[in-house]
Amino acid sequence: MALEKNIQVIQNEIIEIKNTFSSLKELLNKEKLLEEIQNIDKILESEKDHSKISELLKRKKMIEGEIKRIEEAEKSVEDMEGLLEMWEETPDPDILKELHELIPKARKNVWDLKFTLMLSEKHDRSNAIVEITPGAGGTESMDWAGMLLRMYMRWAQEKGFEVKIIDKLPGEQAGIKSVTILIEGEFAYGFLKGESGIHRLVRISPFDASRRRHTSFAAVTVYPEIDDNIEIKINPDDLIIETFRASGPGGQHVNKTDSAVRIRHIPTGIVVVCQNERSQYKNKQIAMKILQSRLYELEMKKKQEEKESLVEKKEIGWGNQIRSYILHPYKLVKDHRTGYETTQAEKVLDGEINEFIEEYLKSIAQGKNKN
Repeated sequence: MALEKNIQVIQNEIIEIKNTFSSLKELLNKEKLLEEIQNIDKILESEKDHSKISELLKRKKMIEGEIKRIEEAEKSVEDMEGLLEMWEETPDPDILKELHELIPKARKNVWDLKFTLMLSEKHDRSNAIVEITPGAGGTESMDWAGMLLRMYMRWAQEKGFEVKIIDKLPGEQAGIKSVTILIEGEFAYGFLKGESGIHRLVRISPFDASRRRHTSFAAVTVYPEIDDNIEIKINPDDLIIETFRASGPGGQHVNKTDSAVRIRHIPTGIVVVCQNERSQYKNKQIAMKILQSRLYELEMKKKQEEKESLVEKKEIGWGNQIRSYILHPYKLVKDHRTGYETTQAEKVLDGEINEFIEEYLKSIAQGKNKN
């Protein structure tokens, strides 16, 4: 009876995974993706513009990633069905064991595929920059920040992402005063963007000789890694170039010719003037270089503002937490935005946060659908 019940559970899981995959497969359309790769390859054969080539190669790599996820999910679903058919013909315990091992892998592959569709915002495919800052509370909060760092690093490693520590300031006794890490991998930012916010820990302090319960806070901020390779192209039609007679010292030649140059960039309103050189040509060259620098600085500022607009920073303390991790007097991790919770606190702190990510992304998707 127990065996029949076990097989029924397995069959239900396989049906659920298979149905999810079938609906995703239709939406992703592998044939259309393969066709797009062929079109990109044709364009690359004759394209000479390096920036366009770079963009096409980036797009091709992205599509290849999608195709790989589809094929991995497809194979694991087919393997599950094949093993189930084998067991139905020959009820071998080894086949059942293999099925038990394969189902989590298939579920993960379909999970990754499902969130490919949910992560469609501008920076979702980007690498993620994660900053962790402890709140007030000294060693307690610094140790909590260190625990969060470990949690995200374990999660990233399990996903096959690469983790680089960009900046880390250790605490005096334990934990960290601050840390910035780069998590490299497709959709890293998309998965982690919902982790931005205040994280609260309740536990019996390992640093308190009286074994009292302490509450600690730490802020997690997640940014997308935005490409800083800015190529400044200036359209001559966007410029108003004026010449005039230079003022101030410079000799008789400067005073008698219109060697000074003023350049106005119409789209931004930036005005650059150069009159130091006696040659109008040299003044124009210098003015154009200054204009390029000003436009570069403007673009960098826009990118920084864009990055900061993606996160909302709040005071690291009571009332602002997005998630609570309670280790005493009971064990519970609860996300206050979605209501999702689990009693498996140790597993969460070991990096098993996919369910929290999934629930947050679902809530975002549902909110968009309502609007």
